[in-house]
Amino acid sequence: MPTYQYEIQKNSGKIVTGTIRAASLSEASQQARSIEGYLVNISPVDAGEGGNDNFFAKLQNIRVEGGPGLKDVMGFTKQLSVMIRAGISIREAIEGISEQVENVKFKKALDKIRSDVEAGTPLSAALAKHPKIFGPLYVDMVKASELSGSFAHMLDRIASYLEQQHETRSMVRGAMIYPVVLFVMSISAVVFLLTWVLPRFLVMFKGKEQFLPTPTKILMAMSDFMVHQWYIVLGAALLVVLTIVYLVKTPKGSLVLDMLKIRVPVISKMFKALYLTRGLQTMGELINAGVPMLETLEITGEVSGNQHYKALWLRVRDAVQEGKKIVHPLLEDTMLPKAVVQMIAAGEESGKLGEVLGDISEFYARELKDVIKATTALIEPLMICFMGVVIGFIAMSIILPVFKLSSIMTQK
Repeated sequence: MPTYQYEIQKNSGKIVTGTIRAASLSEASQQARSIEGYLVNISPVDAGEGGNDNFFAKLQNIRVEGGPGLKDVMGFTKQLSVMIRAGISIREAIEGISEQVENVKFKKALDKIRSDVEAGTPLSAALAKHPKIFGPLYVDMVKASELSGSFAHMLDRIASYLEQQHETRSMVRGAMIYPVVLFVMSISAVVFLLTWVLPRFLVMFKGKEQFLPTPTKILMAMSDFMVHQWYIVLGAALLVVLTIVYLVKTPKGSLVLDMLKIRVPVISKMFKALYLTRGLQTMGELINAGVPMLETLEITGEVSGNQHYKALWLRVRDAVQEGKKIVHPLLEDTMLPKAVVQMIAAGEESGKLGEVLGDISEFYARELKDVIKATTALIEPLMICFMGVVIGFIAMSIILPVFKLSSIMTQK
């Protein structure tokens, strides 16, 4: 049975350590909580030279797990909102949620947040220590709610915001996965034809190369190369993929990729709607939460998802810092539609900018759904045309020599 080491903080503030033998981490946690004081940390103890039984036990407990995602944070926020509204303290609420969390990294983060809150640290400051889980928007909205006293209501708004972002991200991923799957299937079909079907069919043309048309010669050369030098093709494909991945991770490569997303005809409208919806919704939520304008614009740029839109919002921040209105730098740029800029100007003049931005983001969120459907519907015939051209070339390359050889035999 595995051994777990625990740390418990007594009422006097002293930290006491000890060990517990239990079948699982959750069972060990329950045993440790029965001890007087607050459980600060619990972790498995390396068994050392414990024999084969311990080795196999370790193998069974191995879990390959990444960090928490948007869905995990969204679930945590909803549960925390309900528990706070029910009158449960923040520390007890986080502790209760942590016991139910399955993601190990998220559980450790929540335990650390709970201990920080218990030590007197504000929740926003405790969350800010985990920037990979709780972004600046989340932290600033929590900080604003701490000042206004509307914590449960703000958590509901944060959860609603995260839910919309998760839905939008899922739709965009679905729209991008569909053409990728079609493309991979198309390439796989062509490779199968060139390496398996055609070598058995084109054997009849061996020794008659002088009578074959050019398309057939090209097809035979491609098939022969794919069969005998397949490792070169595979190596070249891997090299291209790795090069693209490397370039995308560089600042210049990432900048070019972001530019292509908003310039390539088929997908640009979808990505523009996505970045516009995300930016305006984020900005509206932060303004309504009472976050200062300069900080709002900086966070809006960070979460926009595109470096060019990030640069736009940072230019707006610099202009506001100089005493100008938000609308002035937007009028000088073409990345936002004129109608949106006009509505932002009207909201800024009336003092209802947060409400206006919320309405605009809702409109573009609905438009984004329509754009995704239209983009998917457009990509499908394009991929079918691509496959038609490829299959047509292969069919033509096979049929043409048959007709040519038959005509030569007829003349003889």
